[in-house]
Amino acid sequence: MQLIDGKKTSAEIKAEIAEEVKKMNRKPHLAAVLVGHDGGSETYVAHKIKSCEEVGFKSSLIRFEDDVTEEELLKTVEKLNNDSDVDGFIVQLPLPKHIDEQKVIEAIDPKKDVDGFHPVNLGRLVAGLDSFVSATPSGIVDLLKRYNVETSGKHCVIIGRSNIVGRPLSILMSQKDIDATVTVCHSRTENLKDITRTADILVAAIGRPGFVTADMVKDGVTVIDVGTTRVKSDQTKSGWKLKGDVDFDEVSKKASLITPVPGGVGPMTICSLLKNTLKAAKQR
Repeated sequence: MQLIDGKKTSAEIKAEIAEEVKKMNRKPHLAAVLVGHDGGSETYVAHKIKSCEEVGFKSSLIRFEDDVTEEELLKTVEKLNNDSDVDGFIVQLPLPKHIDEQKVIEAIDPKKDVDGFHPVNLGRLVAGLDSFVSATPSGIVDLLKRYNVETSGKHCVIIGRSNIVGRPLSILMSQKDIDATVTVCHSRTENLKDITRTADILVAAIGRPGFVTADMVKDGVTVIDVGTTRVKSDQTKSGWKLKGDVDFDEVSKKASLITPVPGGVGPMTICSLLKNTLKAAKQR
């Protein structure tokens, strides 16, 4: 079993981005909008800001409390759309229940949508056109390529069909330069184990800790664990730890390659966000 080290790979990509930034006339600017104080979102945004500093980007953070109105949030999105100094920005999800997430996503200028969530970018991805690709799927593909995982003609099974991970990843994996045969599974899939046991590449992205067990995979499989659920733990100072969708201890005994949680897909997601921001800056 070989560990797919997202931290190491992301450090390599950040170094490449930093070299490109040095050649530019101005620093790319990534802005983030954070609503409330969700622990996961706080940590994630903090990592994004730190990563911007590492590669020479300018970054800014706009904060709101949980009771911010949808109207006020949409006004902020419009302001960022029109800010010539901002190359790309994200609105960190999830948002409070009284705010329509899709409405906010669709309000973002597709040219600044470095999260790749806007329907225009998703549509261009489906059509095989140049677009901003969702950060997590893009990061997963980078990992597979940099670890020389054979994808052409291989069976990729994705558990999860969200617009953030599952669906865009299924499109990426089936594109001509990757050429995988893709099966997307979800909560209504029958005989799930029978399907996952045929996977050469298995991606777990459902948010259910330890869901994928050893009896669900075949020997030699490549496993990509997207799950990052916070679970209580008396072994950490914070009182919680991150747990993936895969039972790592057991599945790793059968896998040829596998991502850990944390330190696998997470760092790559941030790298993809940086790559999209760099791309946005160059396109201006």
